[in-house]
Amino acid sequence: MVVSEVYREPGEAAWSWVLDQVREDEGPWLPETVPEDGGRDAVPAQDRDTLYAGIAGLAPVLAEIAQYRELSARERTLATGIVTRLSAAAESRTEPSLYDGLAGDAVALKLLAPGRESIALRRLAELATPDGWKTTTEFEPGSDAPLNDIIMGAAGVVLTAVWAQGEYAADIATTGGEALLRAADRTEAGLDWGIAPSTPWRAPNYSHGTAGVAAALAVAGRALDRTDFVEAAVEGAQHVLSVGSLADGGFVVPHTIPPSKREVEPVTYTWCHGPAGTSHLFAALAHAGVAEVSGIGVDDLRHRCLTSILTSGLPERLRPGFWDNDGRCCGTAGVGDVLLDAAQDCGPTARAEPLVRAARRMGDALVERAIRDETGARWRFLEHRQDPPLLPPGTAWMQGAAGIAAYLLRLGRFLETGPDAPVVGRPDQWWAVPAGVTARSGAL
Repeated sequence: MVVSEVYREPGEAAWSWVLDQVREDEGPWLPETVPEDGGRDAVPAQDRDTLYAGIAGLAPVLAEIAQYRELSARERTLATGIVTRLSAAAESRTEPSLYDGLAGDAVALKLLAPGRESIALRRLAELATPDGWKTTTEFEPGSDAPLNDIIMGAAGVVLTAVWAQGEYAADIATTGGEALLRAADRTEAGLDWGIAPSTPWRAPNYSHGTAGVAAALAVAGRALDRTDFVEAAVEGAQHVLSVGSLADGGFVVPHTIPPSKREVEPVTYTWCHGPAGTSHLFAALAHAGVAEVSGIGVDDLRHRCLTSILTSGLPERLRPGFWDNDGRCCGTAGVGDVLLDAAQDCGPTARAEPLVRAARRMGDALVERAIRDETGARWRFLEHRQDPPLLPPGTAWMQGAAGIAAYLLRLGRFLETGPDAPVVGRPDQWWAVPAGVTARSGAL
């Protein structure tokens, strides 16, 4: 078998399984999980449209597929249905966020039908306040106060605006960036952000904390020529360094501070709460023209994050709770994608070789752990605190087969094409790869 097919075939099988889960009810929708007994949800969930768990998350998979083959009639019909559904819903949606709301709508629309993202961006501009955007996520019960992070808050909206561009982008990015400056907490080392201003604990890595907020400010500062944004990003990175560890040539930051607030591993290695995602902060600073933080080069800090991944032991399940997830947000596929981004950023150099080997190791684990039958391929993650620990298969971008399929398809294409393989850029990682490899939008 050609080496690319080792990953492409299970990727296509996973995508086939996902396609078979798509249902229709005022447009396409997708159950977040599918019981192994074949039971089906009768009605769509509230988050049916989201990038995290809904149909918007199918857009980057379709965009990935379009890099190496024509979409099938069934896939084009799905893409059209997603565009129609999200275009209509965005007119009245009030949730602003990247993974749960309008910014995610903008991502899917730009990937599938460039130009249509302006519907969601216009709505974001209308909903903006000096403090950012009010949330509907009920992160803190009874409060709709603006949030700060990439997943649910202003950082994700800012990144989306910069990535999407267009007539509303500068105003959105400016409003969001200035709101983040006002929301910052001053620490001895620099600046810090919680998910919300009143959050007493911190998740300092990429998805919900200072690493992600600082990355957004760096990217927006470069785009808007705002030195104050870039300076705040540097101060955010200084704080991240102050709470992390540079031991053994790596760099890791605790999952949660204080650790007693969440029953998880003290340090994880994921996109969301570990060095995989946090490496994007240092790539963002480099993109913004920053050379060093606290006397350490930003390129060195990025590669220290990657060193921590390479020496951590993942994707082996060393103990319950260490590596129980194979998805994009919290697991193997997300780490693999970061490794490929970094490998492509290194170009055809010796520094890229261990990153490519590790990316293949992530792919091999995904192939080995796939559940295969006549319906396709899927994965069951583990929750070691639950009895029994095996979870039902997930369908979606961040926690399911759709996101895993996209990684396997990208890995196969990379191995076939080489370091110049086009990358489907997304708001939270596009600066981590060379500008010349970012793929054309528009899967339709």
